[in-house]
Amino acid sequence: MLASHAHPSSFETAADLASPVAHAAPFAQASEVDSARLLHGQRELLIRHGNEVYRLRHTRNDKLILTK
Repeated sequence: MLASHAHPSSFETAADLASPVAHAAPFAQASEVDSARLLHGQRELLIRHGNEVYRLRHTRNDKLILTK
C-alpha cells in the first residue's frame, strides 16, 4: 500500500519542501539591479542577511567588494 503523502528525496529535507525557494525553477533568470541604485552615491552599503551583516564597498578602482 502506498502512502498518501510524498517523502523528501535524499536531496530534500522537510524544511526544503516547506520553503518557497525549493519550488523555484532551477534555472530562473536572476534580477539585475544597477549598483548606483543600491549605493545611492555612497561608497559603502551594509546588507543584513539573516543574523549576519555584510559590507558592500565601491573601491577607487571601480570594483565592488562584498565582505562579511
